[in-house]
Amino acid sequence: MKRSKVERQRLLKETIEHTPFITDDELSKIFSVSIQTIRLDRMELAIPELRERIKTVATNQWNETVKALPLDEVIGEIIDLELDSRAISILNIKHEHVFSRNKIARGHHLFAQANSLAVAVINDELALTAKSELKFTRQVTEGERVVAKASVKEVNDNGLTTVLVNSFVDNEVVFTGLFHMYRSNEQQRR
Repeated sequence: MKRSKVERQRLLKETIEHTPFITDDELSKIFSVSIQTIRLDRMELAIPELRERIKTVATNQWNETVKALPLDEVIGEIIDLELDSRAISILNIKHEHVFSRNKIARGHHLFAQANSLAVAVINDELALTAKSELKFTRQVTEGERVVAKASVKEVNDNGLTTVLVNSFVDNEVVFTGLFHMYRSNEQQRR
């Protein structure tokens, strides 16, 4: 069904408002138009590209800062954070993340995204991985977007915090990690 430009742009704006992390490629498939048409529509509507939308949502969604490591050392882009509770990051798998012969992501990139998110969610100046239990459930390939979701499961009196991280590609779990994080005693809570 062909829509008018006005109708398409109205629906495009609504779609992006409801799912701000949707890519131009995904939008072009939904609206059965070229990626260039989507980009032109976004420009006319003054809707920024995905990277800028992610930064805007991240800035608007939390006022807390990562304490255990500099934000630029987190692998992936943090888009949601509530210290000692939950965090979400996005990692777009690019050429530098994959094996050249088969375009499959190297596992250490998925681990690094999950591990750095587990560190970032800790409300302490010091957070180190004491132990991790990992499971890779499917291969991730170049061009896919990995969304990692961390949730703090337990804060023990012995200085350990348990963080569960599940990583998804299009709502399919591709990696699960249970991280036992050491934190300094002065910040123990709960």
